[in-house]
Amino acid sequence: MNIDCGSHAHLSRRSLLQSAGALSMTALANQLARGSEQSSKPVRPKSIIILWLKGAPSQYETFDPHAGTKYGGEVAAIDTTARDVQISEFLPQTAEQMHRVALVRSVTSKEGDHQRAFYNIQTGWRPDPTVVHPSIGSIVCHELPGGADIPRHISILPDNSAGRGGYLGAKYDAFKVYDPANKVPDIRPYVGEKRFQRRVDGLMDVVESNFRKGRLRDLDRDRTLHGIATKSALTMMDSDQLAAFEVDKESKALRSQFGETAFGRGCLAAARLIEVGVRCVEVGLSGWDTHADNHNGQRTQCEILDPAYATLLQVLADRDLLDSTLVVCGGEFGRTPKINPVGGRDHWPHGFSIALAGCGLRQGIVHGATSPDPKLDNKEKDLLTNVADPVTVQDIHATILKALEVRFERELITPIGRPLKLSEGTPIESILS
Repeated sequence: MNIDCGSHAHLSRRSLLQSAGALSMTALANQLARGSEQSSKPVRPKSIIILWLKGAPSQYETFDPHAGTKYGGEVAAIDTTARDVQISEFLPQTAEQMHRVALVRSVTSKEGDHQRAFYNIQTGWRPDPTVVHPSIGSIVCHELPGGADIPRHISILPDNSAGRGGYLGAKYDAFKVYDPANKVPDIRPYVGEKRFQRRVDGLMDVVESNFRKGRLRDLDRDRTLHGIATKSALTMMDSDQLAAFEVDKESKALRSQFGETAFGRGCLAAARLIEVGVRCVEVGLSGWDTHADNHNGQRTQCEILDPAYATLLQVLADRDLLDSTLVVCGGEFGRTPKINPVGGRDHWPHGFSIALAGCGLRQGIVHGATSPDPKLDNKEKDLLTNVADPVTVQDIHATILKALEVRFERELITPIGRPLKLSEGTPIESILS
């Protein structure tokens, strides 16, 4: 008789009595011991790291080379640790980590403008003048409770693209951080503890006085929100978790593996932040918009991306964080098959790549493919024939949320009373476990 108890919570009095006749006391003791061992091991909550390659990387020079073809350009393809999967020669360290990656090569979008397309990839929705949609990180922080004393949604090297809370509210906006080589400004008090507390008390007296004078409809709500924000800020300022931003606490050897770049330091900080309980960390790498001299421009960017991305995956695996952390790497669209007269590739939303790893996704696999000899006219029906097993940006979002155990089809009500699903996409089942 095989009784899988799992933990003490599953062992009811009835099941114990029923199993007593079939199990010896020794076997029962073993079941209890195994259940105790399983229940004592904490289950780590899900988190996400997003590497935004802003400006749109070329799929040809990164994750989907077509070496030796009409549109493949000068880049060669190299083997990886994933069976039958090749990527660009510009990513040799990433090639050694591809056995951890689920690579989607068939992403399509209806947006070819940077600003609109980035909104689309960041939120899973096309821009709509009637609503501001929350970013992935904002949704994750809204749907997954708990986390760190420090902000649970952090954007490193954000430029003007940090994740926003949208209709969920500003409390879900990303906390912006720049090069981790520099300390986060204004996060520690510049005066002694007693003097700082006097300043806080004085500020609260002034604010409360102004609240009492107010006659605003939302006065009580705003007073409560202000109190929560103040308490959160003070908790953060006093938290030991702030040390997660201090990448210089890691060995020089490890820092070198990530690369001596702001992006490399951002990826190292991301791993440290996830370790202390942050739910979402975005790290931005701009400079991929190669309308001229594409080959050299993409190679330069890959020299920054490659060590940082590869080492991030390795470090997360080494620290037992990869199973609970989803790592997403990609841009807002791809680049044209045809190389223009100045050696550049232009905007191409009709088949590009997004790399995902961790959080229980299948490893070392590829979903979809792009044609080595695509049709280049602007008829949508013809463009779709260039891609096998196409998926949309919405599908990517649904897949991300499902991997994070968030109910992607759940509806939330916007401030104007409009119900909206978290995602209207369909999860890519081929890469889900």
